Amino acid sequence: MDDSARMWITTVPGLDPDGGPVVLLGHDHTSQETGRRMISQLLDRGHEDEEGVFYLLPFDLSARYERDGDRLAVVISTSGHPDTLLRRVIVTDFVPAERDGEKQPVLLIDDDGSASLPELLARFAEGEAGTAVLNAD
Repeated sequence: MDDSARMWITTVPGLDPDGGPVVLLGHDHTSQETGRRMISQLLDRGHEDEEGVFYLLPFDLSARYERDGDRLAVVISTSGHPDTLLRRVIVTDFVPAERDGEKQPVLLIDDDGSASLPELLARFAEGEAGTAVLNAD
């Protein structure tokens, strides 16, 4: 699947029934690209809270929002590796919410890179895909 199609602004049923849209990225754990392999290794260090939802320490993986006109970019990085591990861009007027001065987290669904958004959400609902919650700047 085209990497540019792996970023969505959507709601995630079953995760937060009262929540609004979030930024969701699909992560291909089968990729041999260096940044994606590092993300997969760091995802293995996540701490499960709700079933299938993993939280990562900010110095393990974090997200940064960048806005350029009508384009919203999400950059995934780690303090142990200052280069960009993953960068996705979408054309949208969506503005990530802020609560108590913190930007809305980015959700990262780990899969094999072949699923569409409905398939990813179905896999998550069935417990076949985990979601990592990344703190965002």
